Amino acid sequence: MAAPSITMNINHKGGLKLNKIEKKFLRKQSRARHVLLQHEGIQAVSHPTQSLVVANGGLGNGVSRKQLLLALENSGPMEALLMPPNKPYAFVIYKTIEESKKAYANLNGKEIIDDLGQKIILYLNYVEKAQWKKLGLQALPPGLLVVEEIISSEDEKMLLESVNWTGDTGNQNFQKSLKHRRVKHFGYEFNYENNSVDKDKPLPGGLPDICNSILEKWLKEGYIKHKPDQLTINQYEPGHGIPAHIDTHSAFEDEIISLSLGSEIVMDFKHPEGVTVQVMLPRRSLLVMTGESRYLWTHGITPRKFDTVQASEQFKGGIITSDIGDLTLSKRGIRTSFTFRKVRRVPCNCSYSSVCDRQRKATLPSLPESSKEACQLEQEHVHRVYDLIARHFSSTRHSPWPRIVEFLKALPSGSVVADVGCGNGKYLGINKELYMIGCDHSQNLLDICREREFQALVCDALSIPFRSGSFDACISIAVIHHFSTAERRVAALQELVRLLRPGGQALIYVWAMEQEYKNHRSKYLRGSKTCLQDKEEINNVIAAEGLLVNQMSGENSEDLESSVSSTDNIKEEGCKPRKVPNSELPVHTNRTSFHSQDVLVPWHLKRNPGKDKAVEPFGLAGCPDPCPVFHRYYHVFCNGELEASCQALGDVNILQSYYDEGNWCVVLQKV
Repeated sequence: MAAPSITMNINHKGGLKLNKIEKKFLRKQSRARHVLLQHEGIQAVSHPTQSLVVANGGLGNGVSRKQLLLALENSGPMEALLMPPNKPYAFVIYKTIEESKKAYANLNGKEIIDDLGQKIILYLNYVEKAQWKKLGLQALPPGLLVVEEIISSEDEKMLLESVNWTGDTGNQNFQKSLKHRRVKHFGYEFNYENNSVDKDKPLPGGLPDICNSILEKWLKEGYIKHKPDQLTINQYEPGHGIPAHIDTHSAFEDEIISLSLGSEIVMDFKHPEGVTVQVMLPRRSLLVMTGESRYLWTHGITPRKFDTVQASEQFKGGIITSDIGDLTLSKRGIRTSFTFRKVRRVPCNCSYSSVCDRQRKATLPSLPESSKEACQLEQEHVHRVYDLIARHFSSTRHSPWPRIVEFLKALPSGSVVADVGCGNGKYLGINKELYMIGCDHSQNLLDICREREFQALVCDALSIPFRSGSFDACISIAVIHHFSTAERRVAALQELVRLLRPGGQALIYVWAMEQEYKNHRSKYLRGSKTCLQDKEEINNVIAAEGLLVNQMSGENSEDLESSVSSTDNIKEEGCKPRKVPNSELPVHTNRTSFHSQDVLVPWHLKRNPGKDKAVEPFGLAGCPDPCPVFHRYYHVFCNGELEASCQALGDVNILQSYYDEGNWCVVLQKV
């Protein structure tokens, strides 16, 4: 594509006729301007300026700072290159307007290769000023320490070579590989079913001799206070991670230490109030967690193949800052972690009773820490609930969201489209020119689809019974947020991509933690103007849980039907999360901002008093409550989290990412 001639025609004010390639370029550049304005509030201008926005040239597209600099620096010296995390665009500020004009002419429509080896086409537009909201300064969680270069490269090599992954299968220390990693235990075997150890069954041999000498050195130097007696060695392939979790209080003492070998990694630490701190753990570094960072903050690794890191050469470890003038991508390698713990012999009396398994009354963990627990949580608080509320849920799900309709109507006639998690099928008949097929886990919702004569079948979104590469497009609306671990959410995204042919697109919507964005309150927070049906219904609801429930005539966001914030006579209780018996997940108060990413959201079932109980869903027949309350599990996504999950897939481009009335949304394309 000849970029200079295209630019000449763009700037030409006369009637010069454009060829087919030039027309296509103009459409795509115009589309890039439209998307940036509509979804990011970035206003392009027609006159030359020093600043350019580079669509498709962002960290969210897999383009590193080094790659983009190679393309940009040929046009002249720059003042800054700003690359926001997880976004599919970047800003470049040249020293003069002439250099900016040169880049605009030479790079528009230019192909570059991203870090995955995929071709990316850049589209440049002028902006008056490159602006980005900076986050406040962050600090490491209290009690967290990162020690760089704690061992030599020679010691690293010896430690890695000491781990025998292939043989020794008869030894008690050997453990069969987990789904996404290889693992070995020493001292005591870690039980993934209860995230603990059997304190009465130590493994023979204790810790490896090579580890004992290193631990003695760390004790002498003051990096650790206690000598561990349990070791878990994990080997992670690029693209894999671990769910956010807190090491079991009752099983292990205060100090948890982890040595990173082979490759660096970014670990996410999250406070229960929603604060997230990303910490770089360099190769050969030691992570020490004590006090609050060990007992209260969760730690985990997002499954992806690239991490967003500081570009400065002097930066090695610590907090990943929000300085978009110093961010780039780092490709993950094979990482081996040596995690040392000391088995607890006395009851835990920490100051964090809300998350302490010994002190709290509930027996279930706050978040699933194994695949089995995740399946149980989703079965009880997603699948079962939707089958029970299917008819009432469907009655609130009849108004299609405009941006989803726009996506479906823009697809070519004859396209084969899968609606994964189709619910009652409200999108299956939007565009009669498409061949659409739906699937959902709920049999009762699919019965409604069949009553409407739509094609739909029962299946699990993690294992869809369609041939790979057989669909032109997929949509997943309000589905991914029901999966309870990061790995399961990424697996669900990967299954969508598997269905697509090369070049096929997927539209994904998830509920957002940010229900107020760019000074705009979502419709979920704004409530509904629809009046309640009668006072008797209000009284029933108040009697059921003390909350006012609004049975809506329509929908505006994921849970508009659940309740409203206030009326003339009744005040919604505050934003403080409440607990459901036998669960440590907070119960979200409807129509309020979220205070936790993992929540249970109430659904107040409206039942027809004249309905024959014999035909009600299994589990409701004989229930005397006129308005039973069910709780659905949600993981609400923070800004950038959906894009980061998509980056873990590796074989996709992010065409669009945007916010739509309380939801984060992405359009992917399979490469």
